[in-house]
Amino acid sequence: MSRIGKRPIPVPNNVTVTITNQQVAVKGPKGELSRVLPNEVEVLQEEGTLLVNRRNESRAARQRHGLCRTLVANMVEGVSQGFQRRLEIQGVGYRAQVQGRNLVLSVGYSHPVQIEPPEGVQLAVENNTNVIVSGINKEIVGNIAARIRSVRPPEPYKGKGIRYAGEVVRRKAGKAGKK
Repeated sequence: MSRIGKRPIPVPNNVTVTITNQQVAVKGPKGELSRVLPNEVEVLQEEGTLLVNRRNESRAARQRHGLCRTLVANMVEGVSQGFQRRLEIQGVGYRAQVQGRNLVLSVGYSHPVQIEPPEGVQLAVENNTNVIVSGINKEIVGNIAARIRSVRPPEPYKGKGIRYAGEVVRRKAGKAGKK
């Protein structure tokens, strides 16, 4: 049995959940999200909590049970608190800045790299080297952060590049010198 799928999802007072057929819509102070869940699971609303149950014991239902519970919990958390990913830029001359809604990265290429965020995602820069990606949809925030990191991933010799805050990059020794 899915341990994650069995856990109830607490719903804050300022969040409203609407369930119609397999569509779950969540509305809160930061915005609103909706998602269509597969037929193998059902969402039940009780006073202040949501429960995600399997309709049967098929393999597909067991596989999707915990996933759907986590997706609904992320929707509730997103519209009430939001999500944030922090990235750090390390390297001499590497920097980032926001122009309008776009993020402009100068990370050692012959040209600046522009990244345009989708609707619902905000980009901010602190001290020219810390990028903050925030929004209500955890999936989209994570994808944009991964896309920014992929512009110049951290390299193992000098550690230069874009990394997640708190990410540890294993360093390698360079070439051995001549004897």
